[in-house]
Amino acid sequence: MAKFDDKVDLYDDRGTLIDSDVPIEALSPVRNPAIKEITAGIKRTVAVNLEGIENSLRNAAVGTKASKILGRELDLDIVANVDAIAASVKKMIQVTEDDDTVVEPLSGGKRLLVQVPTRRIDVAAEYSVATLATSTALTQAIVETCDVSMYDANMVKAAILGMYPQTVSYDGSNIKTMLDVPQKLEGPGYSFRNIKANDMVATTLKNSFQATALASILEQTAMFEMGDAIGAFERTHLLGLAYQGMNADNMVLSLVQDNATDSSVGDIMNDTIQKAVDDNVISVEKDLHGFNLYQTDDFAKWNAYVAAGSVAATMVNVGAARAAQGIPSTLLYFNDLIEFATGLPGLDFGRGEGVAVGFSFFSHSIYGGGGPGLFNGNHVVTRHSKGYTIPCVAAGMSLDAGTQLFSPEATSGLIKEVYSSIDEFREPLKYVAEAASDIKGDI
Repeated sequence: MAKFDDKVDLYDDRGTLIDSDVPIEALSPVRNPAIKEITAGIKRTVAVNLEGIENSLRNAAVGTKASKILGRELDLDIVANVDAIAASVKKMIQVTEDDDTVVEPLSGGKRLLVQVPTRRIDVAAEYSVATLATSTALTQAIVETCDVSMYDANMVKAAILGMYPQTVSYDGSNIKTMLDVPQKLEGPGYSFRNIKANDMVATTLKNSFQATALASILEQTAMFEMGDAIGAFERTHLLGLAYQGMNADNMVLSLVQDNATDSSVGDIMNDTIQKAVDDNVISVEKDLHGFNLYQTDDFAKWNAYVAAGSVAATMVNVGAARAAQGIPSTLLYFNDLIEFATGLPGLDFGRGEGVAVGFSFFSHSIYGGGGPGLFNGNHVVTRHSKGYTIPCVAAGMSLDAGTQLFSPEATSGLIKEVYSSIDEFREPLKYVAEAASDIKGDI
């Protein structure tokens, strides 16, 4: 039996109806099979830069980018032997021959996609096993396949893992996962929020709707892990995931299309309010001589509409400028306008606007330490909004036309080559909506 009465129509990124009257619980991370596939897949997927390992060894440049150990150069044909190395890695990390282990060469053997078997994840306390099991197997595979001396094996390990275990960030490594090391988490439950926006943009090949969906799925899944989406708060997060991340009722796309030609952020703000009025989510409480103050009996749904409006405003504003530095200011002023125009709280009950103030400072103001694409929900600046701002960042970075020093191409090239090869990662909007349609009858 469903906990909530809310049902939505699900659309794809082209505005095509996938299914109608889908209970929002069909989109729940604890019920939707595609979300489970995505989150489980992220925990067990590793991207390996075999070309990078080969070059690091040839130049004896291991540990960090500035490190070079003269006299320890190794000229190994790693890329040329990718098939033998891949077969050896798979044999070592699989538990049984018929399990879900994947070891697949990509980019002509320059890259390797590895997915450790689910059994290894299940028996581990957390997700580090994916990186460490893969790197250990890869070290042995290269040593054996390329006939490396026992005295040089440590160089192979260093070329793969970088400075591990001296540091906690795998500095200088040629192996990467979306999930950063647990020591970098701001607190319990932040793992899925510790993926930078650029990684999601690269994985979805800069499709703004797919990047928004992936960011929303990961952020809202983290809310279930943290205990935020429990009891009285579960419906709020499910509605946010539906409307902001999954284009429920085609709201995000229709807001973008209606305002794509000559509109401003203020126009999208007005349209968002009008949609909420038309759908009886909010109503006029008091007419102050032509200026309306609004009320609502459903703050959770109002928040979902504002979340949809926020990401639509970001898409239109950044899309018009083709410049991602407008992401934090769009978030700030869309919600500032919403609050002044209605008397109701903005995104995430004010936290969205609060995040945007600090976000503007740290990305493009006096400090300007990094572009929006470097930020994640684990960052001290952006962690305060529970699931609603990083989707806007992912949407905006998808539409940037190369203005950023920290572009997805610059920060997430290996992620793009490997993670985008997995259908569910590349097109989460499609797969999650279809899975929700499949299970809606069971809710």
